[in-house]
Amino acid sequence: MNSFGRIFRIHIFGESHGQGVGITLDGVPAGLPVTFMDFAEDLGRRRAGAKGTTPRKEADLPKLLTGVFNERATGAPLTILFENTNVRSKDYDKLREMPRPGHADFVASKKYAGYEDYRGGGHFSARLTTGIVAAGVIAKKLISPVHIEAKLTEAGGNPDIDAAIDKAMEEQNSIGGIIECRAQGLPIGLGEPFFDSMESLLAHMMFAIPAVKGIEFGSGFGAAKMKGSEHNDNILSMDGKTGTNHAGGINGGISNGNELVFRLAIKPTSSISLDQQTLNVKTGKVETLKVDGRHDLCVALRAPVIVEAATALVLADLMMLEQLTVRRIRE
Repeated sequence: MNSFGRIFRIHIFGESHGQGVGITLDGVPAGLPVTFMDFAEDLGRRRAGAKGTTPRKEADLPKLLTGVFNERATGAPLTILFENTNVRSKDYDKLREMPRPGHADFVASKKYAGYEDYRGGGHFSARLTTGIVAAGVIAKKLISPVHIEAKLTEAGGNPDIDAAIDKAMEEQNSIGGIIECRAQGLPIGLGEPFFDSMESLLAHMMFAIPAVKGIEFGSGFGAAKMKGSEHNDNILSMDGKTGTNHAGGINGGISNGNELVFRLAIKPTSSISLDQQTLNVKTGKVETLKVDGRHDLCVALRAPVIVEAATALVLADLMMLEQLTVRRIRE
């Protein structure tokens, strides 16, 4: 439900307009250095403020509630809380009767019999990815020197991100995007065949990020148009290095020593300024909805650091299963 991982395990909690959001990590090795400032860079990358992002601004100052003492992990569950201080819940009152098209409003109300916190999307909100980013900071420490980098390669089908955002702002509409993620320095042997393959676990985690609608590894869907002689990656050395990387660094569900490469499709934000037609659940009629509130024009703009964090969480768990991360911690 709200947990992920086997040895390095996370539990996510909170609602968009509740008292706060956060994450609890279990399995953090005792002695790992953890300071308040460790989180500043990645949380800054996720923070709103740039063109095309939501006007809602939160300080996002992490409160290390448990599991850290004298700037070292204690080995106990590590809980990080982010308080919500800039909420405008009244903007969501009418959405109780008129759920947003493309959003979780309708299904959440049905699944939880109307008891869910609907303000700001509640537990379905991308606000909760703050905790994922924070957990990713810890995970990146554990997998070092493995390096992960994600970037937005196109928005609204346009590789010129600024031009795409300007056009969307002019049209008062939202757009999606493509994010490419790469991880270098992975050892051979992470992952298992079939149900716990590296692709399976990464996909599982990536679809926990709101707005992710698709994933492909290596050449991805392009592989369907290739011949075996084109797609096969010729093995060149005993460390597994290949001449090409159509497999994206994974064979048989197991890392092969090459760069991990995958791409994500991010859908357009559901909340837009244009009038939309949706069901009024009180009257039973389809009516015109105009969404108020503060929303990202393109959620993909702030997603790369979230993707990096989610990737690090999966890799940390896989490396701990192989007993590859408990090193240097007590130096």
